[in-house]
Amino acid sequence: MAVTQEQADWFAGAFAQLVGNVDKAILGKEHSIRLVITAMLSGGHVLLEDVPGTGKTVLAKALANTVEGTQSRIQFTPDLLPSDVTGVTIYDQSTGRFEFHAGPIFATVVLADEINRASPKTQSALLEVMEEGVVTVDGVGHPVGSPFIVIATQNPVEQAGTYSLPEAQLDRFLIKTSLGYPDHATTVDLLLDSSNRARASAVRPIIAADSVSTLAQLASEVHTDASVMGYLSEIVTATRDDKDSALGVSIRGALALARAAKTWAIAAGRTYVTPDDIRDLALPVLAHRVIVDPESEFAGVTAADVVERAVASATPPAYRAA
Repeated sequence: MAVTQEQADWFAGAFAQLVGNVDKAILGKEHSIRLVITAMLSGGHVLLEDVPGTGKTVLAKALANTVEGTQSRIQFTPDLLPSDVTGVTIYDQSTGRFEFHAGPIFATVVLADEINRASPKTQSALLEVMEEGVVTVDGVGHPVGSPFIVIATQNPVEQAGTYSLPEAQLDRFLIKTSLGYPDHATTVDLLLDSSNRARASAVRPIIAADSVSTLAQLASEVHTDASVMGYLSEIVTATRDDKDSALGVSIRGALALARAAKTWAIAAGRTYVTPDDIRDLALPVLAHRVIVDPESEFAGVTAADVVERAVASATPPAYRAA
């Protein structure tokens, strides 16, 4: 069913309210907040990578508090076991049966704090659930429910005692973004309110988990023209053919950008996706999926450079709204 303009206007208003609510905890970072909420409403997950003290955890907690669903926080450490994340099956002597005890991954919003501090074995426990929404323990699948989003944080500076996320894990994140330091005016506002050490806790729920699913379903019905999807395909192909690319964007990455573009479009009050939506989201959705050739990386080439060249090389269609 095609999205009507009235539905698009309603979605845009609800989206703006979500952004404004989270912004109470993270001042001056509206673009990053919009990206995170876009990922949530597109059925994806978010990786927040930034230096310490920029509000990564606060942003994740504020979003969790905004949604009136269940939430959990997992502090990733080197000794964390996969069962500490997914849960375990325990034999109950009183009933003579094995019973599954769900782990913290069973929540609407899961904050995976410092995800790169856990061992690769524990990180791999997230692969299935982030892709399929199911946790398999002892051969039995346990759905985590919907909506479901993992918001992971990591510090790119301190690498001692950390384990880099493998390509398969990075590909599970729909969006990777960072916050950066606030501007001068925002810094002054934060300093004036320095006694408030629990900004995220002050954020109150404004939307039920069921409503999140309704918004996500509406976003999935936004019109996408074949010419715009062709433009997206050109960009993805260019990341694979780039001379400095050892690994380009996968089909999963292309599908992720298509889903995110729909949400980005309707959040702007439109019933259709435009080439501008693809360009706006290309870096946060695609860059973390590109692996740069080691020699090129040593010469200073980044994954963002590859994506930017891919966008520049693709020809946007002369698109008209449906």
